[in-house]
Amino acid sequence: MSTDQASSLNPSSGFAPAGFPSAGVSSLPACPVVLHLGPLSRMTDADFFRFCQLNRDWRIERTSDGDLIVMPPASSDTGHRNFSLTGQLAAWSRTDETGLGFDSSAGFRLPNGATRSPDAAWIKRDRWDALSDDEKRAFAPLTPDFVVELRSRTDSLDVLRAKMREYIENGARLGWLIDPMARRVEVYRPGDEPVLIDQPATIGADPVLPGFVLDLAEIFQ
Repeated sequence: MSTDQASSLNPSSGFAPAGFPSAGVSSLPACPVVLHLGPLSRMTDADFFRFCQLNRDWRIERTSDGDLIVMPPASSDTGHRNFSLTGQLAAWSRTDETGLGFDSSAGFRLPNGATRSPDAAWIKRDRWDALSDDEKRAFAPLTPDFVVELRSRTDSLDVLRAKMREYIENGARLGWLIDPMARRVEVYRPGDEPVLIDQPATIGADPVLPGFVLDLAEIFQ
């Protein structure tokens, strides 16, 4: 999930599990809000999922240290770019049928304990089918095979690069960091240094997603 992609924080509808403070914030700034919970950060996975479900107007990630990251709403141009990204991935996934695609509203619990919501993701069907129904209905306990982060104007490039490294270290086989402002894509693969591609018209995801080619025209406009 881009760090400007979220709904407004509404404290009147907020909920915190017993022992956790609710966020007394009436509106969010243009950049993400990081809540350092300190000794209160030992929220269980079930507590965190319930917290998110009862605060559905929020968009929240959790770091491996237990900090909560609350994101403000996406700008209209970021929303349009993400629509193009997920639409193209969805069209390819329906034709390919070897896996499932996900948009930025889906959360995944990584092996290091972080819960992340990439802007787009794809998981091989056999890995998804190996999950229980309860695991699928919560934040699935796995790292997607393929992840995409789409940078917005308020996103820190260093923070996004750290997230991409986290995905790869936790099992992702391919990651794209797309920077529309710089018209650049950074490609992440296990065991390799990131590859920077300047001003590509398209980018392919072989061999992880065979035949998937993302047209960047709308995303870079």
